[in-house]
Amino acid sequence: MDGHESLPVPAESRDVVPSDPVLDGELVDEPPRPNYYTPRLGWFASWWLRSPRVPVWLKSRRQAVQALKDLLVALVRSPYRFAGAVVRGLVAAGRWWRRWVTVRDFREAAEQSEKLADKFAEIRALTLFRWKVTGAVAVVAVLGGAVVELFYGGSGLWLLVGVVAVALAVLGRRRDGSPGRKAVLAGPRTLTWTMDPQVLVDAFRDAKLIGKDETLRLVERATRIGDGWAITVDLPATRKAADVIKNREALASALAVDEVQLIVERVRGNGGHAGRVSMWVADSDPYATPPLRTPLLAVQRWDAWRPVPFGRDARDRRIDLPLVWTSLLVGAIPRQGKTFAARLAAAGLILDPFTRLYVADFKAGKDWDAAAHVAHRFMSGDESAHVVELVGWLVELVAEVQGRYRRMRELDDVTCPESKVTPEMSRDRSLGMPITAVFVDEVQVPLEDRTPVEVEGKRLAAGEYVGELLTWLAKKGPAAGIVLVVATQRPDSKTIPSGLRAVLGSRFALRVMDWRDSNIVLGEQMNTRGYDSSRLLASHKGVGILRPDGDTQAGADVLALTVRTYYMPNEDWQVICQRGRALREAEGTLTGHAAGDDLAPVLDHSAAVRAIGPGPVPPSRSAGVLEPLASIVDHLDELGKDAPEFISTAELAEVLGFEPAWHGRRLAELGCQSTRERVTSESGKVRQIGGYMTADLLAAASANRDGEL
Repeated sequence: MDGHESLPVPAESRDVVPSDPVLDGELVDEPPRPNYYTPRLGWFASWWLRSPRVPVWLKSRRQAVQALKDLLVALVRSPYRFAGAVVRGLVAAGRWWRRWVTVRDFREAAEQSEKLADKFAEIRALTLFRWKVTGAVAVVAVLGGAVVELFYGGSGLWLLVGVVAVALAVLGRRRDGSPGRKAVLAGPRTLTWTMDPQVLVDAFRDAKLIGKDETLRLVERATRIGDGWAITVDLPATRKAADVIKNREALASALAVDEVQLIVERVRGNGGHAGRVSMWVADSDPYATPPLRTPLLAVQRWDAWRPVPFGRDARDRRIDLPLVWTSLLVGAIPRQGKTFAARLAAAGLILDPFTRLYVADFKAGKDWDAAAHVAHRFMSGDESAHVVELVGWLVELVAEVQGRYRRMRELDDVTCPESKVTPEMSRDRSLGMPITAVFVDEVQVPLEDRTPVEVEGKRLAAGEYVGELLTWLAKKGPAAGIVLVVATQRPDSKTIPSGLRAVLGSRFALRVMDWRDSNIVLGEQMNTRGYDSSRLLASHKGVGILRPDGDTQAGADVLALTVRTYYMPNEDWQVICQRGRALREAEGTLTGHAAGDDLAPVLDHSAAVRAIGPGPVPPSRSAGVLEPLASIVDHLDELGKDAPEFISTAELAEVLGFEPAWHGRRLAELGCQSTRERVTSESGKVRQIGGYMTADLLAAASANRDGEL
């Protein structure tokens, strides 16, 4: 740290806690400490740490400590567990004796053969005989006890009682899948520093994730990590980790916790497989505490090539968001923290003086006003004139991207090894290729604008033109150093074109209204994989599901994760923007609007038209239609005149790759019911198969597009 810097601190509120003086410095990731013993024994130590024959608790200090805790708890609980096993054994023995003495097996066999009346005399005789046997055994047991007491005294009698108690305990031990051997309600766990794995096994069975006769294999014993329990298990053969993730809500219900307290991840890589699951169960709601201030407030400058500190997950791990070479879509209903999330992404880029910013605020508020001090282009408004101005920016950027690619072709392989901007190239002013970030808040405003724009002699709707330009920049811009960040409070298929959504690499969905809107932001069928932002609580401000395009602290193979963004009020935002302006003034990189140069860009629509094509593509019949109906309509359009009047469900599932059960439910929700038709196969056989009439599919698509469904 270099020293202290006086920073304004916002007034205390329920979400903001006064902090100590902030230190200047750069945020550095601390290298993870090794979790294994490292005795200097050469090859023996290497074998010890890698051998599958050595238990995990002998390799890991944390696992060894937890094993010792579990042993102590087992010793403390052993008298109570033994007594409980004896009672259960006594009950089991009583049930078995009652079934035996009443000749239950013989009676049931006679009932099944409908000969109960004929066998009544035999059943009665056998019952009396077994009662006599019971009496004889009881008399022998009493006499045997008296003999032991006579010859060996009280110690012998106690030894005999102990042997009988052990036998009853063995009989009454809790067996996997045996009904009547365990309590219906496990009760609260009173020991917070250990965890009984049987609780987890029971929860998996209750959630129908494993069968009654199946069990789990513990890869690592349950250990305390942060304010919760972490455990890694192997599922039974043929059971998949993806099914556990998809049914996370059912598992949380079985564990008697809220789903936000449960994190389930598949273990991948060399140490994982399709049936290995890593779980973390929080003791309480991890998002109930006040949010943390952004760590960027404590640094003097940042490197845009480093992932930006974005938030923390339920396990309190810091989640960084990579921005270079990708793009970001932020979607949410109003007042859920959408603008805060977009500003967090911008904060790291602002603190890099070699980054150029384009900021378009169509909310027309003052959330982004501080960025005007550092932005190369800046505007705030929601009128048609502002949309036309955005068109000019995007056309300028299209020409900029094309110019960068041309210049990269002329550079040697040392300076530019690939057709991508490198950190050195982005800071070389002679090349003119700085990282350029485009932020568009409330992007639905320009995308829905119908103002006519003159482009190469044609009059086009500004919204369609903006959509085509943004899509082209999201496709071609990242490798040239263009970062596109768009935010919207209307995440629906009619607002954001599917072509644009498909090329936005990173997604962040805060709370939305239903699972359809969540899938619009995160991707199709993400709700069936267990990621649905409509299930987030309204009280969890700033909490959303992040689907990153790159590695995060949770692992490179994590599909998505729930993140609570850092808190950055307007006071902190203004401090970061002022610091970014000071950095640019010192480096001489303050340009455009921030430098007082508001000259409109020289537009070359012809170059943009050549880049994106001969104009906006006319909307197809699938435009504005939800999946899977949209893909079906596109498939029928591809078939053209060869499209059949009836198409089978099996053919649709094979061509489009949809899961049949989900496919049928979705089409039913969209107003298209399946039917059965007689079809002649190639061998000449006529059989009935399930499917859909083409006319019904197109009618449902038309109704869905017109908003009738």
